[in-house]
Amino acid sequence: MDLTGFTLPGYRVYEYLLVLKPHEELRNKIMHVKKEFHEEYKTPNAGSRPQLALVNFVQYEMMEERIINRLKAIAMGYPPFKVELKQFGSFPSHTIFINVTSKVPVQSLVKLIRTEAQRLMKLNDDNKPHFILEPHLTIARKLKPWQYEKGWLEYSNKSFTGRFIADAMILLRRPVGEMKYSVVNRFEFQNMPVTTKQGDLFG
Repeated sequence: MDLTGFTLPGYRVYEYLLVLKPHEELRNKIMHVKKEFHEEYKTPNAGSRPQLALVNFVQYEMMEERIINRLKAIAMGYPPFKVELKQFGSFPSHTIFINVTSKVPVQSLVKLIRTEAQRLMKLNDDNKPHFILEPHLTIARKLKPWQYEKGWLEYSNKSFTGRFIADAMILLRRPVGEMKYSVVNRFEFQNMPVTTKQGDLFG
């Protein structure tokens, strides 16, 4: 990602990722699948964490507090929900993933974040937030054609099931161009009635 010429000098820019995280037992089960795929097909990024991405964006660090406050308010009014995982899917011809079969609550959350926080997440016209409306849990991406073809032939016939309760969303960040994300904040879904006027809540 080249941000030269698009950012203000002297201000730090981070790449952010907002995710749902499965419980530890399910994370280990998914990591096992990722490692098996990596060993069989020699793919990159085998160690990336099993998580369900909701939105990714780049933004100045100075905007972080306002984004955190907005996400906190969104999570406060949103109920915990069940995420069902079943079998494998693919984006031809580069990505293989685990299907999320309970898409609606995830999509509703992403749409709510888009409505309430899109403006805060937009760095400029060339760097707009990417809202992930097709929920999935990546096993391998950026595959070469042979890796995809052979891998999908095998994994389209494999079975996988899992479920977890999404009780929070987690904001991660990394300096642009680096590999490793760190946790910024965790926002618990509290399903509280949001009776406050929007201006008070989101100001």
